[in-house]
Amino acid sequence: MTIKIGIIGCGGIANGKHLPALSKLADVALVAFCDLIPERAETARAQYGTADAHVYTDYREMLQEPLDVVHVLTPNAAHAPLTIAALEAGCDVMCEKPMAKTAAEATAMLEAAKRTGKLLTIGYQNRFRRDSQYLHAVCEEGALGEIYFAKAHAIRRRAVPTWGVFLDQEAQGGGPLIDIGTHALDLTLWMMDNYEPAYVVGQTYRALGDNPNSANAWGPWDPAKFTVEDSAFGYVVMKNGATVFLESSWALNSLDVKEAKTTLCGAKGGADMDHGLTLNGEDHQTLWQKEVDLTTGGVDFFEGAGENPADVEARAWIDAVKTRTQPVVRPEQALVVTKILEAIYQSAREHRPVNFEEVAQ
Repeated sequence: MTIKIGIIGCGGIANGKHLPALSKLADVALVAFCDLIPERAETARAQYGTADAHVYTDYREMLQEPLDVVHVLTPNAAHAPLTIAALEAGCDVMCEKPMAKTAAEATAMLEAAKRTGKLLTIGYQNRFRRDSQYLHAVCEEGALGEIYFAKAHAIRRRAVPTWGVFLDQEAQGGGPLIDIGTHALDLTLWMMDNYEPAYVVGQTYRALGDNPNSANAWGPWDPAKFTVEDSAFGYVVMKNGATVFLESSWALNSLDVKEAKTTLCGAKGGADMDHGLTLNGEDHQTLWQKEVDLTTGGVDFFEGAGENPADVEARAWIDAVKTRTQPVVRPEQALVVTKILEAIYQSAREHRPVNFEEVAQ
């Protein structure tokens, strides 16, 4: 069975992640490419498409093709309308993270998936890293006990993305919180297997964004176009009393940089992704810690240690499509992530805690 795939959005995330990964799979055919800039779609088709692949600038025309799967790889503001249209056209959909710009849009996406009976997943590829897969297995078997405190880390010292629309509030819905904080939060909630927040407290900052001469890994930015926060922090209290601290920044005067990582504290043990994966615990009144060897053959039950997470993600997604089983990243989970992000932004705007029930009501 060959899965016919259409791509909407042929920019950086398409060429850096999805297209290379999908092109390695023998059971897929990249048959349609859509982008507002036709040259980008043409370039993607020439490199990754089938001989008879088509190029579009209007996604509605592309969705008239007999497609099995659509990948939505656009700025955040377009995620919901494009995903819903593709689902209603009878396609399973992989949408890049975050699920949507707003919680209301993400809710509409989930409702469309349920209504149409099609599969929907969100591109949280960090779940497919070696350390993430190992730690998730540890959490599933209960080795850490109930996880009651966790930190979700997404800290860059000076790495503001100055290309595309990353700095545009209207197109993206926010800055580092919705861009990279979303990865760290998804990873943390997945490890905890806890998707029931009670309330959220958050704060955002724009402490460095107005300085056009700041050192930056990707060159200077225009403060007039930098319309989002440069750092954001949130404190999430779950219904069972567990808490999550989320930290995110593109530019922060800190040497404690780490991105898409989590720290877990459970009743039986803990885990830290800071410098490799380290587990800790207590045995017969003796404290221990162990650095996990994630090289090929380093652990008994772990496979695929040398694979690129994007490749693992693509294969797992296409396997779910073929077998009609739930994808690893379920839309119900991604919706909770988006709701928490929105609650952090709302809390920062209104200077108060936000009850989870208030979000997208």
